[in-house]
Amino acid sequence: MSIEIANESGYDVDADNIVAVARHALAQMGVNPLAELSVLLVDSDYMAELNHRWMGKEGPTDVLAFPMDEDTIDHGPSEASGGQPALLGDLVLCPEVAAAQAARYGSPDPRMRREDAPEPEVPAGGPAGLHGDYGTADELSMLTIHGVLHLLGYDHAEPEEEREMFALQGKLLDSWQARSGASSK
Repeated sequence: MSIEIANESGYDVDADNIVAVARHALAQMGVNPLAELSVLLVDSDYMAELNHRWMGKEGPTDVLAFPMDEDTIDHGPSEASGGQPALLGDLVLCPEVAAAQAARYGSPDPRMRREDAPEPEVPAGGPAGLHGDYGTADELSMLTIHGVLHLLGYDHAEPEEEREMFALQGKLLDSWQARSGASSK
């Protein structure tokens, strides 16, 4: 599985961890090992531009997923691609938003997140150095899994879809944390 990552966010992020999380989620989902994925880390200004352009929403978001070869996810390279690996698509993450969410919510479980929690400021040094056991790296791991699921066709627009996607997201996050020894708080 080929996973390319580019950090254009201006923040010091453990890119190897993001790649490992994505690889884990894709393997657990049975995605063809010849699949390719691109991950881009961006700042909040650029994420706001992408969110407005592609989702019609104002302000930055945490993750955007742009799927490509949906038909070849399970079946590998298609004849139409000339036998080239399946291109899953692009995953765009915003570490700045992830840092704020980690500080605000303190949990990867959407059911445990308080929507009325105050909006925190991103720490002066960037996303690193948040207090507590749950931090930016944990949030980025969860968002990577969330984005991978979107690339694989999962959505949360409807209540049933949301239940299915978040249950699967929780299982993948639990298996990642068990494997890596990452935070589970």
